[in-house]
Amino acid sequence: MLLFCAYLLWGTGAYTARMQLVLQQQLAEDRQDDPAKPDDGKLNKIKLGGAVAMLRIPRLGNDYKYAVVEGVDTENLKQGPGHKPGSAMPGKVGNFVVSGHRTTYGAPFNRINELKRDDEIIVDTRRARYIYRVTSQDIVDPGDLDVTAPVPGKPDIRPIRAYITLTTCHPEYSAAQRLIVYGVLKKTEPREE
Repeated sequence: MLLFCAYLLWGTGAYTARMQLVLQQQLAEDRQDDPAKPDDGKLNKIKLGGAVAMLRIPRLGNDYKYAVVEGVDTENLKQGPGHKPGSAMPGKVGNFVVSGHRTTYGAPFNRINELKRDDEIIVDTRRARYIYRVTSQDIVDPGDLDVTAPVPGKPDIRPIRAYITLTTCHPEYSAAQRLIVYGVLKKTEPREE
């Protein structure tokens, strides 16, 4: 039983680390796309399991960086934080929803409870760097899906700005509730060609 617990906590992290290398390489190759290709200002449609963006959270350390994978099912989240399909893409009006494990598979969201108001969440894509500002945290029941609405917590309101919502299990080692971190887009820095 002890060995199984050790595997869940540390062994699964080795798998995630390998997958993160693949996803980060995919992002690096995407940035070297054909410069002659017309830029319509939109991100290409990303297939499930593909790399969406690079996530950095300075409060969690200079080495904190994770490639975000498209999808939030069990297999996708084993690779790292996952973008909820159908939610906004990085920097776009609406809610860019990202879920991640708190204790297994590299535990990318293990410390998001440490985020404070005005901390930065940086999302790098091929086209731009999006800097979000943390606005608040919440703890909700797993069935409270309003937090992932285009305007977090307000499913009947049409969005007019870009939001980010990070979700993970709460408390640690339990799925009884969800820890939610909310943010709003503070700044966009287009990438130099």
